[in-house]
Amino acid sequence: MYTQSFSVADGDAKASPKASTAPIRAEDAALQAHFDQVIDADGKVEPRDWMPEAYRKTLVRQISQHAHSEIVGMLPEGNWISRAPSLKRKAILIAKVQDEGGHGLYLYSAAETLGTSRDQMLDALHSGKAKYSSIFNYPTLNWADVGVIGWLVDGAAI
Repeated sequence: MYTQSFSVADGDAKASPKASTAPIRAEDAALQAHFDQVIDADGKVEPRDWMPEAYRKTLVRQISQHAHSEIVGMLPEGNWISRAPSLKRKAILIAKVQDEGGHGLYLYSAAETLGTSRDQMLDALHSGKAKYSSIFNYPTLNWADVGVIGWLVDGAAI
């Protein structure tokens, strides 16, 4: 998904995305080895399973970005509900906007299982730390724009 930027590591804005050089405790090394085996075997990693903190943070960032995009994506389409060219298209658009909201809620719930609250994710969005798909910053000046969003943006997500 195209976003305006990405968040750099916490703290230093000039930090590069390098692996941590902090010493690894023996118990963490064993957990890391097990995690690596599960990943190498294409196994499942459940939210409550041990995983490296950077991995968990990346998952939360990706899921929350997708959730934010679903919620923010409701806005340009929702603005056209009252201006839809027919009752049938109005009903279709209402259902589509409702679906987008539901998708966002499912994604927020998934991120919450990884230990980040919905409030934390929304605070990050409002502060500018979290991002969403930049396509929703473009105006929907006519009914065709709404169709293009539905066709290209939602279709690309599938």
